[in-house]
Amino acid sequence: MNQAMQTIEGWYSLHDFRRMDWQKWRNASEQERSKALNEWKTLLNKWELTETNGQGSHCVYTVVGQKADFLFMILRPTIKEIHEAETAFSKTLLADYTLPAYSYLAVIEKSSFSDMPENPYEDPVLRSKLFPTIPKTEYICFYPMSKLRGEQANWFMLPIRDRKRLMFEHIETGRPYSDKIKRIITGSVGFDDYEWGVSLFSDDALQFKKLIYETRFDEVSAVYGVFGSFYIGQLLQKNRIEQFFHL
Repeated sequence: MNQAMQTIEGWYSLHDFRRMDWQKWRNASEQERSKALNEWKTLLNKWELTETNGQGSHCVYTVVGQKADFLFMILRPTIKEIHEAETAFSKTLLADYTLPAYSYLAVIEKSSFSDMPENPYEDPVLRSKLFPTIPKTEYICFYPMSKLRGEQANWFMLPIRDRKRLMFEHIETGRPYSDKIKRIITGSVGFDDYEWGVSLFSDDALQFKKLIYETRFDEVSAVYGVFGSFYIGQLLQKNRIEQFFHL
């Protein structure tokens, strides 16, 4: 039997993509729209307090292109709290003017491809990766991915030493971008349709293209990578909310 890679997990993660019903929003009264936005900002204030208290994190981005209009990414200690945050938004007046576009549920994951400290949950560097504050950079790139299980190439049938070697090469390709791009890697086996979700954060969106293009030539991506849709978003700060939703 082939050997599974050991993992340790941190906070759970939800990417919730919403599409605005702009016609319905346009038909609402100015008073109704103002009430909806104020209610949502109250919820965001509550999420900010959760983040300040170290019990999770969140971010809100508008989405470029036609796949969605905006997304919020939420990190929480448990799936129950993820569901509570999702439901809290669904109960807002603003949610009545949105349609679900896509969602992705996962948990922050660190595998033993690289060396692990003896007590990983007590290591401050590792804890910062398992329980992070989401970077509030100007841009986000999110995509789901899996490893191939084809007839000719099957990632899960490779010996563990080969998987470690290929992943180490992959990590080395991306290392020069570590100052320009921050990453949150989540595992989603059994939680969603793909096996991992990748969230990249940068103040320069072009760096996403450069990093992903270079890593395409790594064997682990060129032979074994299976990718879903890519979503690019721009940070929606609270002082820009009225501007984004203004008609």
